[in-house]
Amino acid sequence: MKRILISGGTGFVGSALTKHLKSLGDEVYILTRKERQSQAQGVNYIQWMGSKEPKLPQIDAVVNLAGESINGRWTDEKKKAILNSRLKVTEELLNLVGKMPQKPSVWINASAIGYYGTSETQVFTEQTEEHGSDFLAEVVKAWETKAKGAESLGIRTVLTRFGLILGRDGGVLPQLSLPYRFFAGGTVGSGDQWVSWVHIDDVAELIRDVIENAQYTGSVNVTSPHPVTMREFGQATGDVLHRPHWLPAPSFAFKLLFGEMSMLILKGQQVVPEKAQKLGFHFTYPHIKGALHDLLQ
Repeated sequence: MKRILISGGTGFVGSALTKHLKSLGDEVYILTRKERQSQAQGVNYIQWMGSKEPKLPQIDAVVNLAGESINGRWTDEKKKAILNSRLKVTEELLNLVGKMPQKPSVWINASAIGYYGTSETQVFTEQTEEHGSDFLAEVVKAWETKAKGAESLGIRTVLTRFGLILGRDGGVLPQLSLPYRFFAGGTVGSGDQWVSWVHIDDVAELIRDVIENAQYTGSVNVTSPHPVTMREFGQATGDVLHRPHWLPAPSFAFKLLFGEMSMLILKGQQVVPEKAQKLGFHFTYPHIKGALHDLLQ
């Protein structure tokens, strides 16, 4: 049994991770700003970022997932909130962990493959050092730099760079699959942009593997080993739902609706989880059709 402290534990990824950890018999401590009562065995809600220091037992691992959602139009105010929320929570969490008499063995920080920037031709692995220059890449770079403060506390530090996470009740899959349910699905944008995706179950399992295996250090790409183009993603969605893939969604429509945030769908990067594969991690859903069959059926 491990005692695992999570910030952002009630969100999309945090909820799936908590469920997975509980199934393995781990004890989960979720940091929350509001006072909450634990309603499930093995889950403890801990109020923090207030006037009182939270009382915690000895913690084996810290998972930092907290931050303002990137969904929504990226106004100047929204951009500021996206960046500052991540830096503030990480700094507060570092302060909390720094006061622990016995430090956790590992700090796992959420991050994103947006670090790499976008490309239709390049393949990105954890060995790729150069980062992109767009807004999301700059946010990820700043967030990872702040999180590396855990290294100065003598803690093994892992930066999990998430791809496009697919789940039933969260992430972007419900929105991307909705047009197909109404027989109006088709290629989004050029269709040539890469989608480096990952099933939510594999996210939770890989995080647990990172906790257990001390060979994971530094950046870790949390993506399926088989990225697809947006055209392939749409065709697979149509096949699984038994719907046509025929009505294209032009780029200008997405830009009009979502502004700068549209780059998350209209641009992409081909990212592979080289480190996880070398360390023998087994993806339950390595291929897009298998993942969509599980999530959409």
